[in-house]
Amino acid sequence: MIDKNQVVSIEYSVKEEGTDDVLDSNVGGKPLEFIMGAGEIIKGLEEAVAEMQVGDKKEVIIAPINAYGEYESNYVQEVPRDQFVGIDLQQGMTLFGQGENGETVQVIVKDFNDDIVIVDYNHPLAGKTLNFSVTILATREATEKELNCGLHYQEHSHGGGCCGGGGCGCH
Repeated sequence: MIDKNQVVSIEYSVKEEGTDDVLDSNVGGKPLEFIMGAGEIIKGLEEAVAEMQVGDKKEVIIAPINAYGEYESNYVQEVPRDQFVGIDLQQGMTLFGQGENGETVQVIVKDFNDDIVIVDYNHPLAGKTLNFSVTILATREATEKELNCGLHYQEHSHGGGCCGGGGCGCH
């Protein structure tokens, strides 16, 4: 069993259940690392990994509710075309913007005309049952800095640690 607050290193590939198309994989590349219990990966995968040990390989089927959620039709919205000035729109393209609370928002362009753009705020894997093949490569105890700031705090900082230079001791 893998304990909360351990850094876990995994190799994985994921397909939509019932298909042979690999949606994502890091096999043969850089391992994915996350802190167990910190919500850094989808719930269903974290729960499965918690039951494993270093060296274990497992096939895990994860329902949408424990992955990227159910597909929500009300997340498809019409937005005025003038909000996309300078963008060469293409059906199916992914765009990133800023939400009402300053968070990064990902949308998929479903359709567009001269007046409106129909965008989908659902995660691309929403509503899909996922089939993960996961191998536990290593575990270790997380450092106090990693627990306070997150595992990848150095990658996300912009010269001031996780707190933008504030007094949390994360720089």
